[in-house]
Amino acid sequence: MKANAPKRKVFQDAVDLISPPEEAVNSVVNGQAMIPVEKIVPFHNHPFRLYEGKRLDDMVESIREHGILIPVIVQKIADGYEMLSGHNRWNAAKIAGITEIPAIIKENLTEREAYVYVIETNMLQRSFEELLPSEKAAVLAERYEKVMCQGRRNDILEEIAMLNGVDVPETCGHDVHKSKSRDSIGEDYGMTGRNIARYMRLNQTTDQIKEMVDDGAMAMVAAVELSYLSEEEQGQVCMALDAHGGKINNAQAVELHKEAGSLTADKVKDILVGSTKERPVSDAKMFAQIKKKYFKGKSTDEIMGVLDQALASWFAGEGEVDV
Repeated sequence: MKANAPKRKVFQDAVDLISPPEEAVNSVVNGQAMIPVEKIVPFHNHPFRLYEGKRLDDMVESIREHGILIPVIVQKIADGYEMLSGHNRWNAAKIAGITEIPAIIKENLTEREAYVYVIETNMLQRSFEELLPSEKAAVLAERYEKVMCQGRRNDILEEIAMLNGVDVPETCGHDVHKSKSRDSIGEDYGMTGRNIARYMRLNQTTDQIKEMVDDGAMAMVAAVELSYLSEEEQGQVCMALDAHGGKINNAQAVELHKEAGSLTADKVKDILVGSTKERPVSDAKMFAQIKKKYFKGKSTDEIMGVLDQALASWFAGEGEVDV
């Protein structure tokens, strides 16, 4: 009986959502209440961009006409509430001029439990393919965490599914592999394990680097190299890029990675902008310059003959040679 108790409670919560009792505004009933929009703050590590353009306009119009049909999910904090599920509905409600919205209030969640709500509710509304690189990174990292196979996470997924009127997602039980490998997660998304690893490294970068990758200003491979730097070092790289208005290529990112743990602002500038010291000319470039200057129109045999004569004279001590 005890094993089924959490499921019965989740089901009852879903029933209460469909037909909430008529109680006074702002009273909490079965964890639900009408709460002021200004008392809510976004999740502190929200990895998804809010809707823009037509998608946002359509949501605003729908909320003006019908209100918010599915309550948002928040967790209680010291001076209000932190949004877990419903950032776009909350944003659209504010634009629509609505001052209070229906919410399910959670308390005493761990950081991981709260993050499951944030990730999984978004994945019910968007396909993986339409996500930005940083959003994919957040989803894949969450799926890879050990919490993905813990019973508490399964209860959360069941609750989310019921609230949104969809089938309960298939989850792995305690007696099944508790931590999926990168390869097995890759099979779920049509990606190689190596590609999964790249996205998980992207999740270790700062918000500014993630934004550059999302906007196409930085290649994924470069961001992966930078993910091995500390947060402070990544910040130094971003400051240098902002100051000099440049982009970073993979070779530069590799050099920065090699300096992880000992990077300074001067080292970053030297790698990204270039040293003030004159760099040596390669043999191939030097020969090309000599050929262009002295041997224009000459065949290879002619050039080699002149060079042989010139070098012989030079080493014989004549010093000057007519070419």
